[in-house]
Amino acid sequence: MRTRLRKHLRTRVRRVGISALPIVQCAVAAGLAWFVAGDVVGHARPFFAPIAAVISLGLSLSSRLRRVVELVVGVSLGVLVGDLLISVIGSGAWQIALVVALAMGVAVFADGATLLVAQAGSSAVLVATLLPPGDSSGLDRCLDALIGGVIGVAVAAVLPADPVAPARRAARALLDELAGVLLDSAAALRDRDPDAAAAALARARASQPLIDELRTALRGGREITTVAPLYRRRRGVLGRYADLAERADYAMRNTRVLARRTYQALCDDEPAAPELADALRELAGAVGALTAQLGRDGERERAREPVLEVVRHAVALSDTWVPGPSEQVIVAQLRSIALDLLQATGLSRSEALAAMRSRG
Repeated sequence: MRTRLRKHLRTRVRRVGISALPIVQCAVAAGLAWFVAGDVVGHARPFFAPIAAVISLGLSLSSRLRRVVELVVGVSLGVLVGDLLISVIGSGAWQIALVVALAMGVAVFADGATLLVAQAGSSAVLVATLLPPGDSSGLDRCLDALIGGVIGVAVAAVLPADPVAPARRAARALLDELAGVLLDSAAALRDRDPDAAAAALARARASQPLIDELRTALRGGREITTVAPLYRRRRGVLGRYADLAERADYAMRNTRVLARRTYQALCDDEPAAPELADALRELAGAVGALTAQLGRDGERERAREPVLEVVRHAVALSDTWVPGPSEQVIVAQLRSIALDLLQATGLSRSEALAAMRSRG
């Protein structure tokens, strides 16, 4: 119990550590937005400026520029529709319903983004309930939204997060999961355990969120390099992680096929050479070698040799026995995964195929 509590505590502390910089960015942006909107521009109680700054930044490092645009456009749509209608039809329950429906409908027609639609609706409610017709506070709210959004982007540029670190963490998690599925499949083959093979297949099928997380991290990193001059030189590193994401996605897809065939073979009690399980374990080790090179610029090439050794052993294995139908599929997927991994190290497809043929 105490060990589990310590583990949960470490997880939560690590989560706070990862989010520390975005939290600081939001806090600084909120204070600056209040100061600019209130003391510089002169708005009374400019509460929406710091709110807009926090919403535009958030804890997520991706899509911040899009959030700013959606925020400002949504507020402006809500205020515009609300002002135009309330000045004509007055304020009341049915007027609020009509204004909100029209503002959100226009927002959906214009873009349909969740934040834009929500801000259009809430701004229309504000105009319809709190502001008398013709009051300029609605326009002040639009300006506050713009101030908060712009200051949020400026803070993100002056106090930027590392654009590569989230992508590196996500890539490591994805590759660890890929290696884990291969190891589980190897153990299932060696022990001839259909239940273990089913668990490996379920694990492989549940990997899509890790791929999505990596792509989200890459989008956030590219956005940071766009607004933060300090990190523009990191675009090349992000490009390599983008290549890795594509190849790792393909490798996981091939691993799902491998895991499914392993499960079917064991359910049908098909024979499998023990050396095949060894090849899968070796391939998992090659994935681990690639993971170990993450963050070491220019050293991805070191992960190629372990992958090529797997190919060599698979070819040697094929020369010593006549594989059954499932074994043929497993070996084919093993080679496909190896091809994906070689391309993840920076080789083109033709170069990777040539390297694999040289070991055959």
